[in-house]
Amino acid sequence: MRPGPGMQSHLVGALCTLLLLSGASCPTSADESKPLTAILITAPAGLPDDNFAGSTVLVMNNLGPAPIGVIVNRPTKVPVSQLFPKIARLAQVHDKVYFGGPVELETVWFLVRAAKPPKQAIKAFEGVYISASRDLLVRLLSRDKPMEGLRVFIGHAGWAPGQLETEIGRGDWSLGHADPEAIFNGKSDHPWPSQQGSEPST
Repeated sequence: MRPGPGMQSHLVGALCTLLLLSGASCPTSADESKPLTAILITAPAGLPDDNFAGSTVLVMNNLGPAPIGVIVNRPTKVPVSQLFPKIARLAQVHDKVYFGGPVELETVWFLVRAAKPPKQAIKAFEGVYISASRDLLVRLLSRDKPMEGLRVFIGHAGWAPGQLETEIGRGDWSLGHADPEAIFNGKSDHPWPSQQGSEPST
């Protein structure tokens, strides 16, 4: 899926509408039947799929019957502050919403670092939790340091059972440990949409 012209304004409208809804579409519960395993996978820049070329993805196995993840190094041009204009302290915040993956771009997920599990969140790996709860997101954004240990995503990545293993086996991905520093402090040098696609005007 390659974004067309006007994607930025479309995303802002869609996200604002979504975040006004009281319900969250995903994720809402973890699969307690399997042990939690999270890894970071990185694709080479030359991968034919533009959605994932040069991307780093946090992959979790406890959100569904097959692996689900979010791309952690693709900021969009949409600032988080634009989604919540009524939260005054966000006016000085320049952090962007991230492209989490090409699946369900109408959904918003976020990762947060926390010493103990926040309500309405699922453990991604040690010290990091994932959620789609608007109430929790608003509470976090209302803190003195709203974006500290927080990253907001649109969409996610997903694989059919056995698909990711096949991709790893043929060399599409290199594997790494799930590392909070790589997610929250890593340099994000693969903006979305990519320069190869139809980049929205500013």
